[in-house]
Amino acid sequence: MRAKLMSWFLLGLIRVLTGSQARWVGCPPKAEQRIYFANHQSHADLVMIWAALPKELRAVTRAIAARDYWTKTPFKQWLTSAVFNVIYVSRERSADEDPLEPLCEALQHGDSIILFPEGTRGSADEPQPFKAGLYNLAQRFPNVVLVPAWINNVQRVMPKGEVVPVPVLCSVTFGAPMQLQEGEERRAFLDRARKAVIALRDV
Repeated sequence: MRAKLMSWFLLGLIRVLTGSQARWVGCPPKAEQRIYFANHQSHADLVMIWAALPKELRAVTRAIAARDYWTKTPFKQWLTSAVFNVIYVSRERSADEDPLEPLCEALQHGDSIILFPEGTRGSADEPQPFKAGLYNLAQRFPNVVLVPAWINNVQRVMPKGEVVPVPVLCSVTFGAPMQLQEGEERRAFLDRARKAVIALRDV
C-alpha cells in the first residue's frame, strides 16, 4: 500500500514539475514486450519514462538502475525496488560476470525494459556513443520490439549534482520501432539506434 501511495504521489509531483507530456509519434502505446531506449542526462530520466507510460504498461515495464547508487540508502532501495521495480545492475563486476544477466532474466520473464545505452549520464546536446548492451539484447531477443525515445528538458529539472528539482516543461517522444537487421554489425546498429533517438529531438 505504501508503494502504491508513493507511486501516486510521484506521478502527481512529476506532472506538476514537468507537465509530463508523452508524445507517441512513431508508434502507439501497446501491450507488447518492448525495450525502450533513450538519451540519459539526469537521474529523473527513469521517472520521466515511467510516468509517460500508461498505467497498464508501467506495471510490466522495468528500468535499469545502478546498484551502487540506488541501494546506497534504505529509502533509495525501497523507492527503486518497491515503487519502480527496477533491475539493478553492477557498475563494478568481476571478469566472469555477465552484465546483461539481470536484463535477460527480466526479458525472459516477459517484462519490458527501459535502457539508457550510453551507460552513464551525459551533458552534451547529443547522446554519447551507445555501448554494446542494446545490440547484444537485440541479438538474444529478436522478437522484442525496440522503441527509441527522446527525453526533452529533464536535465533542467534535475541537473547533474543537484538534489532539488525545479519546474520545467518536459516531454518524452517515442519513435518508430526498429530491429537488428540480418548480418548488421554491432557498431552500425548502435550508430543507427543512436541516430533514431537523436531524430526525435526536433519532432
